[in-house]
Amino acid sequence: MSDESRADRAYPESVVRLIEEFSKLPGIGRRSAERLAFHVLKSTKEEARRLAGAIDDVKRLVRHCSICWNLTDDDPCRICGDPRRDASTVLVVEQPKDLIALEQTGMFRGVYHVLLGRLDPLDGVGPETLTLAALLARVDEPGRNARGVAISEVILGLNPDLEGDGTALHLAEVLASRGVKVTRLARGLPSGSQIEFASRAMLADAIAERRSV
Repeated sequence: MSDESRADRAYPESVVRLIEEFSKLPGIGRRSAERLAFHVLKSTKEEARRLAGAIDDVKRLVRHCSICWNLTDDDPCRICGDPRRDASTVLVVEQPKDLIALEQTGMFRGVYHVLLGRLDPLDGVGPETLTLAALLARVDEPGRNARGVAISEVILGLNPDLEGDGTALHLAEVLASRGVKVTRLARGLPSGSQIEFASRAMLADAIAERRSV
């Protein structure tokens, strides 16, 4: 019998289930899952209910903005609905976490579009898998954009790696005939890196020094 099996027999069944669920989380091994489970056990009932309630709220309330596809509990999201934002300038990113990293710089006052991925033919990810059609609809029909504003510039904020560059090239091609200015973030972002790991200063420079495509 393995050490893990012996440990499971020593725990109440509900604790075993909690450990198993925690161990399914990214980056959480068996030992970390046990520590999290015991943290919950030591917490008060109210603290445990708040944790359970937060998880339940996320699954019930959070959805994608119908305009930009960012995560939100309001539709449209707060950024798309903010009259202080320049809705004529759209910064395209791969994932919501990239949007958050760029937003934290405080340098960009336009709106966003989240592709929910990037092109990767080897993994079967094509244009139809992304929210590309929704982006083109926003460009073609101002009524589909935030506050009904016509888009004049699309900034490509894809990660500077092979798949990100391929996605940016495809977007530049499909946008070329639509009469909008297409730029991309400056190469202040190191090639092969990820936007979410870049510093605020690096992202601010990338936004300020964006180039035409």
